[in-house]
Parts: sequence; structure tokens; C-alpha cells
Amino acid sequence: MSVVLVVNSGSSSFKYQLLDMRHERVLASGLVERIGEGTGIARHTVEAAALAPDGAAPAVTDATYTVERDIPDHTAGFAVMLDAFAAHGPSLEDHAPVAVGHRVVHGGARFFEPTVVTPLVEINIDELSVLAPLHNPANLAGIVAAKKAFPNVPHVAVFDTAFHQSLAPEAYTYAIDREVAEAHRIRRYGFHGTSHKFVSEAAAQFVGRPLGELKQIVFHLGNGASVTAIEGGRSVDTSMGLTPLEGLVMGTRSGDLDPAVLFQLARRADMSIADLDTLLNKRSGLKGLAGVSDMRDIGERRDAGDPAAQLAFDVYIHRLRAYAGAYLAQLDGVDVISFTAGVGENSVRVREHAMATLGFAGVEIDAERNERRERGIRRISSDASRVTVLVVPTDEELEIARQTLSVTS
Repeated sequence: MSVVLVVNSGSSSFKYQLLDMRHERVLASGLVERIGEGTGIARHTVEAAALAPDGAAPAVTDATYTVERDIPDHTAGFAVMLDAFAAHGPSLEDHAPVAVGHRVVHGGARFFEPTVVTPLVEINIDELSVLAPLHNPANLAGIVAAKKAFPNVPHVAVFDTAFHQSLAPEAYTYAIDREVAEAHRIRRYGFHGTSHKFVSEAAAQFVGRPLGELKQIVFHLGNGASVTAIEGGRSVDTSMGLTPLEGLVMGTRSGDLDPAVLFQLARRADMSIADLDTLLNKRSGLKGLAGVSDMRDIGERRDAGDPAAQLAFDVYIHRLRAYAGAYLAQLDGVDVISFTAGVGENSVRVREHAMATLGFAGVEIDAERNERRERGIRRISSDASRVTVLVVPTDEELEIARQTLSVTS
């Protein structure tokens, strides 16, 4: 059995999935949270696939187990995870991972493909923390803890930024003093690359055309949101930049902003760098405009006649359309547009309004298809539409597992 453990570590939590890559199915998943915060919580779910006979269709439901205990650090968290596997299964002796794949947010310009973790790679991930201080240290803590728990298998780092290393200089360069930019590694890196890669490849397979001949736009719309223009399977432009703050309106992030706003707030409102960081990353976006960050809440408030929610929705859609138009120009037309992640996969209204003005480009949404609540990849454009518009559920863990095996098998 070709089994891969995928780990996504945050500063006070980590998620994991154990995947059987022969059938590309999840055997178990879990979340260990509130690490270092007193009483931690660990949830372990044994998937129905793990309980079914090998290769057979699951005939039972998933089973979830929860434990609360002190989890002082990531190493202790992995011990809790191992205890859960031992107590509830599946057995890591019978389903021993051949490798462990790790999500790492920032690879800078150094990492452009999945990379086996060595001491030098760990040093590089740590050095790149200056570009992602909230993410890379946590990702590295997870790697260190996982290597203690699984010392005899390769560990592979899969970088969110790697897919966007194909950007041309004109796409990733900011128009500031060149020496300053080079000294401090200031450029556009892009994020959500693992998702954009998975979705664009799944879309090509769905429409039955070679990835290399397609022009695609992928909207990854979750609490964090980004859009990428993809030509021939390569990222040619993307909305996030040096950090995940640039680009679309998000749950709590502002997205694109005139930099002079920061000068104005520093001078007139006496806001510090820390204040501005908090404002733009945690108190902006939908939350800043309407008081809530979840698009479902925005929809309920819009339906109730809340003008703030209506404005937040309109600003959100305005930015989506602006990027759609820009990427249509960059690609010189598009073959496939895909929506993914929580909002992209579930918000009928967001998809409807985002595409409403693209008739000139050959986009025509089928209202009935768009309204359907179905699992799996599906088409929401009409048969007459020159552009295929899809909803494609993303699976970043599966993509990380695939990439992990690509450099270890």
C-alpha cells in the first residue's frame, strides 16, 4: 500500500490526512489545536474508506474521536496524533506512510518544486520566515515535530508559492527602486499555488483537452482568496503578491489598496505598523465593511436589507470582475474559468454576479446548473457558452500527496 501522511501546521494547530495513494482515498484525518494554550483539543476521524475491505466501496460511516489534554508543543501534538492512530486506527503498522508531505507557505524564489527536507532546506525555510512570519515558523515547527514522529521516511516540503515561479519578470516585478527590491526580496510571489495547480489540471481532465493547450482562469475563493491566469498549465499572473494580502477582497483582508492609505493613517490616525498590519489583515475585507467575514452571513444580511452587507458584496464582486477582465486581456481570451474553495464552490450568487458582465468574452452561465448543489466537479455554463465555466472542488492535501510521491517514489 502506497500511503502518504500530509501535514499542514499552524502556530497553535496542525491538520493531517493519511491517504492511500493507490486509490487516492483518505484513510484518516484529524486536527490538533490549541497547542501551547493550556487544554488542547485533538479530533481524529477514521474515514469509511479505511474501514471498508481493500479497494471496496465504503459501506460504513466515518467515526470521529475527540480528546482534550495538555498539548504544550507540536512534538506533543504529534504524540497525541500517534496515540489516536494506535487507539482508533487505522494501524500505522498496517498502513505505514512511505513519506510525509508538508504544506509550506513561502518558498521565496528558491523553491519551485516539491523538495525533500534536509537540514539545509530547514535553514532556508527558516530564513524565508521574514517573508511569511505568521506561517513559515509554524510550518517548520510541524516539520521538526513530524521528523521526530516519523524519523525513517522522507519528508517533503510542498510550497504554496512554487506554482507561481513560472511568472515572467514583468508579472512579478514591483515598480520600486530596483536595489531596494533586490536587497529585501520584494516581488510578487503568489499563493494558493497547490490549489490552483490541482484545479487547473482537474479542469483540463474534465473538459477532455490537453492541459498544455488551455487558457484558464481559476478563482480560489475562501476566507483567503486569489485568482490566477494559467496558460498551458503554467501560472502567468496571480492576484496575491509579496504576501497573501494583495489582490481580491477577502474575509478579513483588504486586498488591493493605495499604499498612500497607510501613510495617511500613520500621520493622521497615529497608527503604528502593528496597528496597520492588524487593520489590513484582520479588520478589513468583508469583516471591515459589514462586520462579518463569512459570505453566508453576508448573504443573509443582504436578504434582510442590510446596506452594509450589500455594499460589501458589491465591492467583492467588483474586484472579481476587475481581475477577470485583466486576465482575459493577459491571456488574450480564455477557454475555462473555474471556481473553487468554500465561497467559490458554494456561493451561487457570487458565481452568478462575477460572470454576469463577461458575455462579451463568450461566457454564458446556465442558471439551473449554477443553482444545483452537487458534489464533485461540474459545469455551470450553458451549452452555447464559448467559455466553459466550472465548479471544481479543490483538494490541496491530495495534491501535496501526489507531489510528495513524485519526488520520493
